[in-house]
Amino acid sequence: MTAADTLDISPYVKPEADGTHGMDVAVEGITCGACIGRIEQAVKSLPGVTEARVNYTNRRLHVAWSDALEEPARIFDTLQASGYRGHPFVPLRAEQEEAAEARKLTRCLAVAGFAAMNVMLLSVSVWSGNVTDITPETRDFFHWASALIALPAAAYAGQPFFTSAWAALRSGQLNMNVPISLGVILALGMSVVETANHAREAYFDSALMLLFFLLVGRAADHAMRRKTRATAGNLAALRVETAHRFDGGELVRVLASTLKVGDRVLVKPGERVPADGDIIGGASEIDESLITGETARRPVKSGARVYAGSLNFSGTLTLRVTAAGGSALIDEIEKLLEKAASAKSRTRRLADRAARIYAPIVHTTAALTLAGWLFAGASVHDAIITAIAVLIITCPCALALAIPAVQVVASGAMFRRGIILNAGDAIERLAEADTIVFDKTGTLTLPEPRVVNAADIDAGVLQAAARLAQSSHHPLAMALAKEAGSTAPFDAVTEEPGQGVRALVDGVEMRLGSAGFCEMPVFAGANGESVSHIYFRHGERTAAFAIAQSLRPDAVETVQALRDLGFDLHILSGDRNEAVAPVAEALGISQWLGGVNPAEKIAFIEALKAQGRRLLMVGDGLNDAPSLAAAHVSLSPISAADVTQAQADAVFLGERLAPVAGAVTIARKARRLMIENLWLAAIYNLIAVPVAIAGLVTPLIAALAMSGSSLLVTLNALRANIKNADADAVSISANPRASGGPGRTKAGSPLARGRAEDAAALVARSDA
Repeated sequence: MTAADTLDISPYVKPEADGTHGMDVAVEGITCGACIGRIEQAVKSLPGVTEARVNYTNRRLHVAWSDALEEPARIFDTLQASGYRGHPFVPLRAEQEEAAEARKLTRCLAVAGFAAMNVMLLSVSVWSGNVTDITPETRDFFHWASALIALPAAAYAGQPFFTSAWAALRSGQLNMNVPISLGVILALGMSVVETANHAREAYFDSALMLLFFLLVGRAADHAMRRKTRATAGNLAALRVETAHRFDGGELVRVLASTLKVGDRVLVKPGERVPADGDIIGGASEIDESLITGETARRPVKSGARVYAGSLNFSGTLTLRVTAAGGSALIDEIEKLLEKAASAKSRTRRLADRAARIYAPIVHTTAALTLAGWLFAGASVHDAIITAIAVLIITCPCALALAIPAVQVVASGAMFRRGIILNAGDAIERLAEADTIVFDKTGTLTLPEPRVVNAADIDAGVLQAAARLAQSSHHPLAMALAKEAGSTAPFDAVTEEPGQGVRALVDGVEMRLGSAGFCEMPVFAGANGESVSHIYFRHGERTAAFAIAQSLRPDAVETVQALRDLGFDLHILSGDRNEAVAPVAEALGISQWLGGVNPAEKIAFIEALKAQGRRLLMVGDGLNDAPSLAAAHVSLSPISAADVTQAQADAVFLGERLAPVAGAVTIARKARRLMIENLWLAAIYNLIAVPVAIAGLVTPLIAALAMSGSSLLVTLNALRANIKNADADAVSISANPRASGGPGRTKAGSPLARGRAEDAAALVARSDA
């Protein structure tokens, strides 16, 4: 009985934008980049299937089909026939399976390591005894003891390779796990035969060492891949479950998913907007920072457009829905995100590309060796021993370790510098980047506003104002309150809405709020709209506190270091041009754009990619998530929104920007080491294979040579663990800021959902 006969997939099918049907399928058995093309080709061969995209990172297949596909459940039968197992994607189930796979790999690695150490101890005794005075009976005992340890250990620890190889063979395919499995099984089998025939040598240790080294790379790759989180759950936090809809003059609470274009909705203070719409009544302030990247609250009134997920603050709003049911801005962000992530997942690693032709070459070489020796008149035993030696010596251990070993060491070096990798191939793509696009707010600047003129204000005044600010919920007051540390607020504080807070302190009224409330002249700062002010008065003591999102402490030096590394630098922000210009000027970045919405950011990135650029995107807001996914490689700070961190290839910690420069410096060195390791593996095979074919090595020597090649690429990989002194390109000490100023760009277009300027025009604006 097939899946088409028993499986009901209707709950998992969703309509696509072009009128077709779509579904996400979790696929088990994907082990390398070569699996992607095999799966996509098999599924696309079904009549009616219009799209099949595999995301390698999360092992998920997205399928779209027309009505011509009469039995969509045949998709699962096709996967089964191709050697893979699929089931409808369910987020919780996917997380559970990922965790179970991680536990299984860990157990296999532990068993292989424990068994290899014990068998090696026995092997050392045999090797030393063979050149001294070991008796045949003692040697046989050590060999049988090794078999007792190695056979069950290999049967358990080799399951990740055996099951994958068997599935590939059943579907008429070859993958890298096939020669690995053959090498292990034949080495163990021949070892048992040799032990039974009282031979001097057995090869249990070589089989276990092979498994152990390969499991190290497999476990490390899986651990990094698991860090990527599904975006749907993070976006759900911004979605509103219910809404207050006017129904015939009566206010009715309904599910937000049932809203339609034209419905009138009431949004109370403190609620998130349930759908995109135009305000037809009321006035308030809207926080759109997670949606558009704009940091300042936007005053809105009748006629203004608001977006689903925005937070309403001070007033009650009535709006008419203009987009709902999957077409709101937040839905478009999610679609852009998924599309960009799927495109990026097609990256092929160097080792995977080599593996496509490696397996058949290994098998052919071993088979020809066996046939050649038999034709030359050798005994069956000698011919088999030589063929096994060829198969073992050509086992792709060094090739399989060439990249993962460097990844593990380099990721550790990055971790010590505050960089956490989310994607297994992020190091390679970081090394290839030649252009960096920064978001401004929360990326080049600190995520939370600070008092930028604190050093110019009397410490006593600053402390008193900060204590009074603790009794206010206004964002400017909250920024000022942090200057008080753990000091308790004043008693009997009164707040006057829209004005400020006041309290009687030492018999004199103390006030904090607007200029009028504190009877002070309005302070016009040099930076205009990029700085806000909150005023303080206590008798004759007065102060005007400038609140702004300040640059990260080392932003100037880091940007200069990146420029010295040869990067072309851009700023692309959803914030106002008035807020972006001072930051660009301070950093000497002449190519910048403000007021850019998510679709425009995607268009900008695609235009640069069309010019052959390889972009590193650094951003933190929800509006940056599609851009992070579309870029060649991406970074985000730890303070970023959850969905943004999920799409970033790496996350950096702390308030400093130096990890960005550190990441590319380590990645470039790691990339060189990866290429060196691939060359080492290739040279090893060019030398070792002819020697093995000539019958000049035994399986034991072949196993030692194979292990030696693995050790060689591992030792070379350790060079990726660069010390602080070796991070010469990240000279974040006292680099002078390069001269330059902001480009003379015209103001960014106003936020308009679904509207993106021509990509070439966007780039021209940035380069102006």
